[in-house]
Amino acid sequence: MNISTLGSMKSDKENSFEAPEEMDSSKTLSVKTKIQLERLLEDLGLEQYYREKLSLSKILELKKRTITDEPAKCKSDQLWHFLRKLMMVNVTARNVTYTSECDSSSDEESGSTEFDSDSPNTDDKVNPLDIITALFLCSDGFLQQEMALKISMCQFSVPLLLPNCDTNQCTLMLWAMRDIVKKYRPQSLSESKGFIEDRIVLSELPMISFVRLGECSSSKSEILNKLLSSSQQYHDTFVHHNMECGDSPRRISNGLTEITWYLPCGNTNIDIFSQPVAVANLRGDIASFQTQYSFLCQTSAAIFVFFDHLGSESEFSLLTNEQHKAQIFLVGNYYSKRFSKDALKKVATELGLTNDNIIIRKKQKNEADFVKSLRKRVRDVVENSTIKMSIEQMADIAHELGILVDEDSPECQTAKKNAEAITAEIQDILKYKDNHLPRQGEIWKELTCLEKEEFRLRKVDCRNIEDYKSELQLMKKQLRKKQNSYDMSRAMTWFINAISSPGTERFYFLKWMRMNLDNLSRIKLSELREKYKEKSKNSENKEEIKEIDRQISNSSLGTEHFFREMGQIYEASLSLPETDPARQQLQHLPKLCAELLLDGFPLELVDGDASNIPLRWVSDVLSQLSDLVSSNRKILVVTVLGVQSTGKSTLLNTMFGVQFAVSSGRCTRGAFMLLIKINEDMKKVLNCDFMLIIDTEGLKSSELAQLDNSYEHDNELATLVVGLSDVTIVNIAMENLTEMKDILQIVVHAFLRMKEVGKKPKCVFVHQNVSDVSAHEKNSRDRKLLLEQLNEMTQAAAKMEKKEENKSFTDVMEYSPDTGNWYIPGLWNGNPPMAPVNAGYSEAVYELKKHIIQLLGNCESSANDVMEFKEWMRSLWTAVKYENFIFRFRNSLVADAYMRLCTEFNKWEWEFRKEMYTWVTNAETRISNFGTIATKSESSDMREFLTCLKSEASTVLSAWETRCLGNLRKYFWQTEPHVYLVQRYKEEFANSSKSLGKKLERSVFNQLTAAAENREGMTEIDKIKENHAQEIEKVVHVLIDTCRKKKAQMKDKELDKEFDKMWNETLEKLSFSKQKITNVFTSVSHYLRINLSHRGSHACELLSYKSLQDCGKEPFKYTTEGSYNKIKHNLSKWYNIDDHIMAAHQLADSIINDCADFVRERVKRKNNYSDTYIQEILHIIDEKLQNNQDVRTEIEFEVSLKQHIGGFAAREFQKMHEDFVQANDPYRCLMKYKERFCDDFKDVFHEQDQCQKKAEEFTNRCLKPAVEDFISRSLGPDITGEMLTCEQFSTRMSFQYSVLLDLLSKDDFKNYVSYICSYEKYVKTWILNKIVERFSSMSTISQFEDRHLQSCIRSLYDAIKEAQRGMGEDLKTFIEDICKELGDKLVISKDALGAFMILNNADKEQFADWLTVSVNEMAQDLRMKFKNVNTEMKLQYLHVQPQNELFNKLVGCGKQCPFCKAPCDAGGRAHTEHYAVLHRPRGLGGFSWPNTQKLVTDICSFLVMSDQHFCCSATNHKWHSYKSYRDIYPDWKIPPDVSLEASDYWKYVIAKYNNNFAKELNAKPADIPLAWIVITKQQAEKSLKESFYIR
Repeated sequence: MNISTLGSMKSDKENSFEAPEEMDSSKTLSVKTKIQLERLLEDLGLEQYYREKLSLSKILELKKRTITDEPAKCKSDQLWHFLRKLMMVNVTARNVTYTSECDSSSDEESGSTEFDSDSPNTDDKVNPLDIITALFLCSDGFLQQEMALKISMCQFSVPLLLPNCDTNQCTLMLWAMRDIVKKYRPQSLSESKGFIEDRIVLSELPMISFVRLGECSSSKSEILNKLLSSSQQYHDTFVHHNMECGDSPRRISNGLTEITWYLPCGNTNIDIFSQPVAVANLRGDIASFQTQYSFLCQTSAAIFVFFDHLGSESEFSLLTNEQHKAQIFLVGNYYSKRFSKDALKKVATELGLTNDNIIIRKKQKNEADFVKSLRKRVRDVVENSTIKMSIEQMADIAHELGILVDEDSPECQTAKKNAEAITAEIQDILKYKDNHLPRQGEIWKELTCLEKEEFRLRKVDCRNIEDYKSELQLMKKQLRKKQNSYDMSRAMTWFINAISSPGTERFYFLKWMRMNLDNLSRIKLSELREKYKEKSKNSENKEEIKEIDRQISNSSLGTEHFFREMGQIYEASLSLPETDPARQQLQHLPKLCAELLLDGFPLELVDGDASNIPLRWVSDVLSQLSDLVSSNRKILVVTVLGVQSTGKSTLLNTMFGVQFAVSSGRCTRGAFMLLIKINEDMKKVLNCDFMLIIDTEGLKSSELAQLDNSYEHDNELATLVVGLSDVTIVNIAMENLTEMKDILQIVVHAFLRMKEVGKKPKCVFVHQNVSDVSAHEKNSRDRKLLLEQLNEMTQAAAKMEKKEENKSFTDVMEYSPDTGNWYIPGLWNGNPPMAPVNAGYSEAVYELKKHIIQLLGNCESSANDVMEFKEWMRSLWTAVKYENFIFRFRNSLVADAYMRLCTEFNKWEWEFRKEMYTWVTNAETRISNFGTIATKSESSDMREFLTCLKSEASTVLSAWETRCLGNLRKYFWQTEPHVYLVQRYKEEFANSSKSLGKKLERSVFNQLTAAAENREGMTEIDKIKENHAQEIEKVVHVLIDTCRKKKAQMKDKELDKEFDKMWNETLEKLSFSKQKITNVFTSVSHYLRINLSHRGSHACELLSYKSLQDCGKEPFKYTTEGSYNKIKHNLSKWYNIDDHIMAAHQLADSIINDCADFVRERVKRKNNYSDTYIQEILHIIDEKLQNNQDVRTEIEFEVSLKQHIGGFAAREFQKMHEDFVQANDPYRCLMKYKERFCDDFKDVFHEQDQCQKKAEEFTNRCLKPAVEDFISRSLGPDITGEMLTCEQFSTRMSFQYSVLLDLLSKDDFKNYVSYICSYEKYVKTWILNKIVERFSSMSTISQFEDRHLQSCIRSLYDAIKEAQRGMGEDLKTFIEDICKELGDKLVISKDALGAFMILNNADKEQFADWLTVSVNEMAQDLRMKFKNVNTEMKLQYLHVQPQNELFNKLVGCGKQCPFCKAPCDAGGRAHTEHYAVLHRPRGLGGFSWPNTQKLVTDICSFLVMSDQHFCCSATNHKWHSYKSYRDIYPDWKIPPDVSLEASDYWKYVIAKYNNNFAKELNAKPADIPLAWIVITKQQAEKSLKESFYIR
């Protein structure tokens, strides 16, 4: 009868509940209890869950209250405390009371002295049985099952019949108990040491029931506890009156029937009963719960009825009328006031009971004797009873009596039917796997071997690597084809359909599957173990034993095998064309699995049988999971590692309440992951939304120990899970030192690898089975020993991983021996199977859980989202497949973080450079104006001025370097995701900042010195020019006076004649001394000698062999001297190795190009020669030689190279110097201005107004060139800065990607040749073309020009205004004031200014007005001029060449791979490790096989994994293994081709242009592997994107 629902309860419960009129008095109890139920659920905060049930996933969520130690403050707290403790299998779970606030007003405060009887107000407290009943009523089937399992582990009684006073019905909790599996050893198996393991609901056992009739003075439940407990260890299986809160009135749990089991251990001294027995206990009076009593009468072997009085008719009829299968025992208390002997006799006679069936407690019998006699009766029943029944069989009786069965729900029954349809067909597990799950097993293991061989190339022998790889890929395709050839088995079709079913049905199905499969495996395993025992008795049966051993390994069958098959079906389908219907039908499978993962089901991450991850399957499941939870949800990962069978799964299950398989014979294989939701109140603490728990198979597993690769397998697994986790729990046993050493070595390897890839997981060592309270103190010696072991292991691992800078464990990770070790007592308190879980174990695990959550909350690294976790998993597993993990690890998250760091660093670096360009431009302007009318400097000594400027430069450089380093520090402090992954590059980038500072300082000082020398050289010439101008001005004035005195009007012709005459006469009088020409060759030779002096006398001797004038005329050639070198050279050519001669030539070409660029730059500026130029050139050469020490060169090479460069540089500089001297010759300068002087002479003579003309002249001859020069100086950095905003120029990697992509899109063979053979030249041209392309189509360059032009015009207007305010009246002062104002910005030509000032009689005010007009016109002219000049022309005349700037910035360190010549892609110039993203076939570098002359197709990113060898000058022409290439090239990191497709780009190129390359390189075409020929242009582009991590 369903009366009002709890959802519609009103506040006044008593009034709101009205019984229908026809309800008779027998139902009053139900009504009363129903009100009690409503109230209790409300008190416990459960009312909302009565209709909408509590789910397991809700309980498993990580909430604040799951890690709080605060005592319960109210009744609802009591419930959640009970649940928290129960989920952690804590035997103190039932002892929860709450301290209400009112308790504080105690008797002490009231001053009461009255002795109170010991009876606190029990109404306030909730009976534990009510809590349990309420929880079971408000939970769904899966939570009920989990609670029943944990209750049973605590050795508490489990609900068998659950009363519901809302419906006045009870329910048989069959489903709830389905998951309880018990192990025991009856006496019959004690000799053989065998044991029985079975699901308790399927075990047919005698059941003994204990009930009460009427009131009873003795506590039935307490007596039962004593009955079941041994004298050594008492345990409260049943809640009784004398327990905490046990005396609180039961409000809803009357009618509850509980069950527990006594299971023997096979030791007669310990066992109370020799056979297993079930014990049931009905709460309440059987008179009120006749249905439950009837059920017990029909299912029990015996019923013990406790009573005080049997007088009433109803009690008599109740005992006599019932249909009894069970034996009845009457248990009475003789000294009860209501005990009646006559009534007892009457009942005994009616029931035909003997004295043995009547147990009366008399005064002379103490409790121990009473329990003993009770135990004897029970023992007799157990040993002689024929009535044995499983709980599953009891369901039929329940149905007959109208008792509900929890398993009867339609979802559960449908799921059961579906699961049984699959499991009913399983007869022989091994055959079943072969027939119904064919894609795993041998095929999958073969695929795994092929995958690993692709990476390790162990069996390549002397075959061509690329052909071998093609063979492997073909074999993989055939295996996938074989997998696709199988039809999907019926079992798999049913399985997929069942897990596709909606809601709870699929959860029931998976649970049924798991239980049914466990049952089957258990039966199979016990048979095999028996066989094994038999065969082991005879040592001759070795082969048979081995076979049984293999069968034991393979006879486990769980749901993971079905999911594994699902994964293989899916992965195999991906090898089919995308349009294939078979493939399309399977696209939904990953989503199904993702939904299950989200619902808390474990997913297999590593397949333990094949030791492999089905990468595409797991990746796609995680991608689907990401879509389901929304992409920005973060996860933190906790993992457990340790020896097999040390309770790792149990530890995780206890800690998080989860369900990793722990039953016998079900050791975890591989690794499983399980998702736990984080509640809102914990999200802020942990900064994540989910916690992922990873449970792994035991390391050093006995099953795997027989295999050759077990250590490798353990290493792979440990590396993967440590790499994925944020906290790793390492389970170790101190007592077994050898085993501990092995484990530690594996774990330390994993941690060391993680340190190298930038991930720093936290680590906790857990020591289990350490129970002493002083363990932590006592074990300080053990902890010291452990740290010593860890340090020893770290050194050994570091040596193996070739990372020997790691000396101690704390170098590898943060670890404190005091906080990093946890001691956990043993799991069981006493002897199983009757031992409950040790309360100390639960408490210790709880403390560990809190510590782990604290560690996670303090994680420096931000949590990953699901897709980032997927990327970690993918890249870790790929790297794990190689033998040498550290140098194989590549990951898009690390690459992403590195790219972001490079991009930011490049911005700071450019700001630094740009600031220094601006500063130097300004400083050079001030130097150029030094000593002129434009100077603002108070100093008159150029050297003093130069020192001041250098000091100022140092301050600016230092400030910017500090700023750069500050930016770097800030970058690593910020919350940028994954910044911790590039922590190890921090020092490199800091060093790059410092080296940039030093480089800029050198460059700035050289520029300042050169400018100062130039200015000093000009001072003398300027004085001569000035004197000459003044002399001319004087004689012109005399001539004007003379001409004016002539009365006749003189015409221009006559004036010209007079002027010419005067000019010639004056020139004859002036002294024009010949300008001194410096011999640049002498200067260069001098600096060459100084530079080489530290190289010894032989170097100076070599210098004198050849005159510098003869050097640098022919292309540079370096030849080997001596027969040994010639032999080496020929050997190298023969063995297809780049020899030192070729390498030296390539280096020389690169240095010569750099120096030629420098010379061209300086010559273009048309300045005078400065010694700093040759010093800078020698510095460039020394720096390049220093950076390329791997190219072995002799002193002869260095001397001849420096002489060659010195020769051509001196020749260019000599011409530049002579041109400069000629351009500044006083005589020539004077002659240049003759015409203008003549015009001015005529103007003055005719007394014409010169204002407009002079203003135009000053603007066009003095200001305009200065403004153009200023714009030309400023435009270079602007263009560079603009180009750096383009993605392709933002970092070295983006740049490389763009160049290669451009090559591919143009697909022109000549371009490829140019790129490969003349990399620097090609790249510079490419950059220039990109600049032209960008600025030809955009008006940006005009905007830059206009901005600088406007800045100049503003400065000019300001200068004119300022000069007008000046005190000077004459024009000369006015002009000087203008020049002074512009002195920091513009360099005005001294010659033009000198010529302008002669014969100038313009009016200051008028001149100023005309000057403003002229400046405005000049601006218009320049705008037109800029518009009409194309970009290429503009670029030629820039002071700072953008293409060179970009090249220097993006070409990186300029190093090339020692094997294939691919350029280094590392960012920051000061990196300590070079690497190229994309290596290429060595044939493209010109290598061919000596015997066939065919081009080589080997790629170094595969050679480094092979067992092949190389020899070259670096190895002293001895053979050396490619795998150990770092012994020879320690600063090169050559990661293997992670995707095995990354080098598809170059494979495509060589395959397409094979014949062209052969012709170009004078070789025969390569033998191209078949797999290369089919690579398309699209695949090549895709591989390029993947290699450079372009999204």
